[in-house]
Amino acid sequence: MKITKDEVLYVADLARLQLDDASIDKFAGQIGDVLEYVDKLNEVDTEGLRPTSHAISLTNAFREDEQRPPLDREQALANAPEKEDGNFIVPKVVG
Repeated sequence: MKITKDEVLYVADLARLQLDDASIDKFAGQIGDVLEYVDKLNEVDTEGLRPTSHAISLTNAFREDEQRPPLDREQALANAPEKEDGNFIVPKVVG
């Protein structure tokens, strides 16, 4: 699939990128190559194959939810880098 310079400029504008003429030609060729490869993949016979979301089978390492008593304040603050009067001290992030 051939990508035009106008299409590259359109996408670059969406991404707020400023490209010179050499870059536009380069990206048009590279994107065209990628789309040609995808077209080749579309020609592969996948009849009878189950769709997969991953190339390898994955299992989650989740544990069952168990109701537990909450931590007391001292346990919660035990590893805090800074604390004061039973509260976490964190850097100011707004104004």
